[in-house]
Amino acid sequence: MIKKFNLLKLNAYILLIPFVILFLVCTFLVYYLLEDKDPSAPPSALLNKKIPNFYVEDLINAEKTINQNILKDKKVLINFFASWCSPCKVEHPLFLKIKEKNPNLIILGFNHKDKKNEALLFLKDLGNPYSLIGIDKDGKVAMDFGVYGLPETFVVNENGIIIFKHTGPITDKLYEQEIKKLLFN
Repeated sequence: MIKKFNLLKLNAYILLIPFVILFLVCTFLVYYLLEDKDPSAPPSALLNKKIPNFYVEDLINAEKTINQNILKDKKVLINFFASWCSPCKVEHPLFLKIKEKNPNLIILGFNHKDKKNEALLFLKDLGNPYSLIGIDKDGKVAMDFGVYGLPETFVVNENGIIIFKHTGPITDKLYEQEIKKLLFN
């Protein structure tokens, strides 16, 4: 009788194992889903690190080149954009407004995988808020910066350290609440 009771008890425990495992999996899943994750802010391996080295042709003046040394000792707003990028067109008026209010701010644009004539037409039609525009014809610069998609914007401090990254169009709210204080404090 004692052996039968122990065997029944053991079978009951064995039957509980799948339920315990299911409970643990569901608990971790619920925790992960409720965790404060922002899909527009994917992690960046370069956050709080030096900007990557780059050496690119200038979009406006083909005889000129742009590299990371131009940014030395300056706070800089960097934006990856393209003429074929609809969200880039959405955020473009904000960059014009930022440049108008802060003419001394350096805004470095990287024209990403775009045709030169289409990029120039984009800037002619919508205006040019950029202090400098580098051509990222093959996407290598974007890859070095860890760009996920366009548009993507970075703030670099005067030490050449990336202190902010945003994937997607910049909004007035985001600029006022986060970017502005990083650039002007």
